[in-house]
Amino acid sequence: MTDKILTSQDGNIARIVFNQPEKRNAVSLEMWEAVEQALDTYKEDDSVRVLILSGAGGKAFVSGADISKFESERASAEGVAHYNATTKRVYDKVAGFPKPVIAQINGFCVGGGVALAVCCDLRICGEGSQFAVPAAKLGLGYPYEGLRRLTGVVGPSFAKEIFYTARRFSSSEAYDMGLANRVVPDAEVESYCTEYAETIAGNAPLTVNSVKAIVNEVMKDESARDLEMCAQLVTDCFASEDYIEGRRAFMEKRKPNFTGK
Repeated sequence: MTDKILTSQDGNIARIVFNQPEKRNAVSLEMWEAVEQALDTYKEDDSVRVLILSGAGGKAFVSGADISKFESERASAEGVAHYNATTKRVYDKVAGFPKPVIAQINGFCVGGGVALAVCCDLRICGEGSQFAVPAAKLGLGYPYEGLRRLTGVVGPSFAKEIFYTARRFSSSEAYDMGLANRVVPDAEVESYCTEYAETIAGNAPLTVNSVKAIVNEVMKDESARDLEMCAQLVTDCFASEDYIEGRRAFMEKRKPNFTGK
């Protein structure tokens, strides 16, 4: 894996860090491929209950594609198709990751950074963060799935405003639109995300993960929803050892110890 993508795990919390701060964490093809590899690894690791995505350097989350790599990665039709297919897989894998994903956002979150952030379940940003999708300033087309996810987070009117104006939006504007779940002082973003992740990781994984899966089904077209799968996930929760543990802990007035079984 490239050193421009860093991975780590502390207890039940895993991290993927975009590590190209000198370019505001712009992402190259090899970085997307490394992220995909990390997602595949953490997906299968039962010890991971929450995943945090962040950018190194404190000045940017992700600022979109690494333009300096366009000549080598996206100069031909085949190169463009390969790049687009790779980024689509990564976005789909983040959105479909079976466990909660938090976007830890400091500074700029631009273009592909916004596309990545809306694939996450929660977006926590610093007061100095700025958001933008400058596609209309570059003449870029934007795919259906990316617009669907953004619209699902902020609604159709704000999604149009973000694209029509192509301007930068402040953290408070992002919060008002629903793009940011929480806005905290810049210096506290990492600690806040860690504490939030620890809170989530301490809850029953089967319940948390089933809610993510069911909400993802809700966001699909009605004809594409797997309601039998949703019902089975609920049944599995009630049949789990964690359900017994949760009841006993409540009656005994203690903190539950959930195992995900």
